[in-house]
Amino acid sequence: MASWAAAWPQRTVGAKIGAALAAGLNATLNRTMLNRAARSASQNGAIAAPRRCMPGAPEIYFRKAIDNSRLVRAVDLKVKREMRLFTATVVVCCLMALVYLGQHCSSIEYGYKIEDLRSSRDQAAQVNHTLRLEEATLKDPERINVLAGNLGLALPAVGQVQHMDEGDARDSGAPVMARADSSSVISVPN
Repeated sequence: MASWAAAWPQRTVGAKIGAALAAGLNATLNRTMLNRAARSASQNGAIAAPRRCMPGAPEIYFRKAIDNSRLVRAVDLKVKREMRLFTATVVVCCLMALVYLGQHCSSIEYGYKIEDLRSSRDQAAQVNHTLRLEEATLKDPERINVLAGNLGLALPAVGQVQHMDEGDARDSGAPVMARADSSSVISVPN
């Protein structure tokens, strides 16, 4: 490995001395630098890569404690204004996203409710159809005559039934009150 001092143009006495020192001390300095890097890495707890420096150049390390406790950060109004604007923009975007999500979730919920109501409507329509069929079978006059015959009932004799819609001279289309001994009935023409 050629050192920087050997590759540098040899113009001065210092450069010649540097080249001689570099040739002899190059291997020693490289080992020293690697040892220092390993020690500092073990002290810091992290693995550090060896420092790249010019071989032959002496490195001097000073440990200096820096006390930053008295430093006060200056307030930058432009950055503060930008941060407020950024925060307001993020808050507005989040609110818009929440409103959108709320509407989307409510539309999904209403869709489920609509489907439930449709299914209950269809069920009620089916029950209504079944009840209408049952009503039609129960109103069948032949069936009623058979049941009446089983109970010992007979058809009324001629003149036994008086229809209220038979008009007389007094009927002018107004409601008529029927009178009996203990009850009264009001009939309204259709």
